Amino acid sequence: MKTKGVYGFYPIVDSYEWVARLLPLGVKTIQLRIKDKSVAEVTGPIRDAIALAKRYDCQMVINDYWQVALEHDAEFIHLGQEDIDKADKSIIQKSGVKLGISTHTGDELTRALTWNPDHIALGPVYETTLKIMRYQPQGLARVAKWKAKIACPLIGIGGITLERAPLVLDAGADVIAVVTDVVFNPTPEARVAQWLELFNKRN
Repeated sequence: MKTKGVYGFYPIVDSYEWVARLLPLGVKTIQLRIKDKSVAEVTGPIRDAIALAKRYDCQMVINDYWQVALEHDAEFIHLGQEDIDKADKSIIQKSGVKLGISTHTGDELTRALTWNPDHIALGPVYETTLKIMRYQPQGLARVAKWKAKIACPLIGIGGITLERAPLVLDAGADVIAVVTDVVFNPTPEARVAQWLELFNKRN
C-alpha cells in the first residue's frame, strides 16, 4: 500500500548493511537512521543507501543528516523535534525534498505542522524497549486523534509488531514504522515477507 509517496510498511534501520539486506526483499520505503556519528562517518553510508534505493525503486528516507541527504539528492528526509531546532527550514523547503517529522505531544504536532510536512509520525504507540522514551505509550485513541487533526499521512511507530499492526491501521495510521520487529527478529527476511503480505492484503 502506497499513501501519497510513502508505503505502508516502513522499516527503520541503522546501517547501509541493513538497507542492502532488506531492499532485495521488495521493501519500497525504508529509513536510514544513524545516530551520534560525525558527518564524515555518515556520508558514505547515506550516499550509498540513496544510490542503492534508486536501483531498487525504493523510497529512501534519511533521518537527521539533512544536509548530507540533500547533497546526495535524497528525495525524503525525516526530522525529530530536536532536529528541527537546528535545521534550516528555508533551505529544506526550497529543495523540494519530502519531509517527515516526529511528534509525541499536541504542542509538538502544532509545531511540526508549521513546516508543512509530507507525513507526521506519532510514537511510541506502544511501550518500546528500543530506547528510553520520555513519553508514555500513546495508545490507539491518540492515533485516531492525530489522524483527525492532519491532512498528510500518519505514521505509527513504537512497539508495533505484526500482530498489533492491524489495530494501529484501523485506528487511523496510514503507515507502520518498524524497527525491533524486524531487526531483532531471529529471521528478519521471513518477518519482512509477512509484513509485505499484510499490506498486500489490505490494498
